[in-house]
Amino acid sequence: MSTTATETTPGSETTGGAGITIQDPRTGEVLWTVPEAGPEEVDQAITVARSAARGWAAAAPAERGAALRAAAKALNAAAQELAGLNASETGRPEDEALAGISAAVSTLEQYAELAPVHRGHSLRGNRLATDYTVAEPRGVAVLLTPWNDPVAVACGLIGAALVTGNAVVHKPSERCPRLGEALGEVLAPAFPPGVFLTISGGAGVGALLAQADVDVIAHVGSSASGARIARAGALAGAHVIRENGGNDPLLVDRDVDPAWAAEQAAIGAFSNSGQICTAVERIYVHKDIADQFCVALEAEAALRNGNGTVAPLVDERMREAVHAHVSGAVAQGARAVEGGGLPDGPGSFYPATVLLDCTGNMEVMTEETFGPVAPVQVVESFDDGLRLACSGKYGLAATVLSANLAHIQQAVAALPVGTVKVNDVFGGAPGGAAQPRGRSGHGFGYGPELLDEFTQVKVVHIAAPPAAAAERDRP
Repeated sequence: MSTTATETTPGSETTGGAGITIQDPRTGEVLWTVPEAGPEEVDQAITVARSAARGWAAAAPAERGAALRAAAKALNAAAQELAGLNASETGRPEDEALAGISAAVSTLEQYAELAPVHRGHSLRGNRLATDYTVAEPRGVAVLLTPWNDPVAVACGLIGAALVTGNAVVHKPSERCPRLGEALGEVLAPAFPPGVFLTISGGAGVGALLAQADVDVIAHVGSSASGARIARAGALAGAHVIRENGGNDPLLVDRDVDPAWAAEQAAIGAFSNSGQICTAVERIYVHKDIADQFCVALEAEAALRNGNGTVAPLVDERMREAVHAHVSGAVAQGARAVEGGGLPDGPGSFYPATVLLDCTGNMEVMTEETFGPVAPVQVVESFDDGLRLACSGKYGLAATVLSANLAHIQQAVAALPVGTVKVNDVFGGAPGGAAQPRGRSGHGFGYGPELLDEFTQVKVVHIAAPPAAAAERDRP
């Protein structure tokens, strides 16, 4: 796509007249500049997709599934190249990037199998009348996807949208634009021309796409961006699917092993340097095991900092935001017993950080930090912890560590989130889906239910004409 001036943002990616410039998050060196689409190219992409949508919608589900299987095969073949780009642009370790691409391949294959059995419902009236429903594609889908697990998340949306017969215009995050372009180059040949398009750009291009004449918009990213997209989609009459930010609590009961609980907390808070939408963002631990838990959690963070397994944050802008949360908490009385400081040297590294003596008025406890930070608040009882875990404006997910079945059931019933995880901070069966709540989004973002989000239902009523009814009643 050609370049156009839109906006300039601080950090390791800048957008504007020269395109999108990416710096290596490990060294700070400039990697490349990717051209950014202009308004004319956005309009052209929508026009091309609209033209291709009708023919693709007419294809049999099995045919669309076969195309998706071909795309999955191509993605698997390109995994190493894409993982390298992922590591270069976002700092994610290549083995983790490969795991994300493997998950993406499995997701495409899963949707290829689900498409032919995606069905409607029927309702019988009298003996010669029947109602039934038909699922039809919505038309043109705009997909706005993130950088933190860029291939897996994108392919979930791409697979569900395409296999249900929609044409797709995909804008990957401006923080990994070359990876997004490469993903498009890998997948597009599996589909008819115009059915799957990739367009590069920053927030300005995303805004143009959200305001365009399209039928469905799917967004995975920050809550602030999601709110703007939801408003734009409502004005344009598009169906909007959002999986946005979270402030996920971890509730630790008194009857679990504190060392195991600390290990779970560390996995939840420090994996992918905390850059996961369902990362553990705030921890409530029962006072009876708090001392042992905190010592073990500090050791978990120190181990990661000592062996160099904490990857850099995606860019300096993200590091500044994370450190602002940590510094604000310390200024209000929290103690950084591990990490908490800006390291020397190049890149956007930030250490695994444990904050103790946190309180509910600290921003690190009320907002999404999106970094390797584990803030801990000690609670007097399970009920107190549950009350705090239920607070806030987000509703993505929550984790409960407990051996008390009554407490588990109490938490499942009370927590106002889309997903409750019990005794496994990143648990979940393949193909699972959930509906985020509050500022965390709206609609199903994964699983078989995502096929429903990308389709609309037509109800058909069939009755026999009068002549047929008369023939039926004749002796």
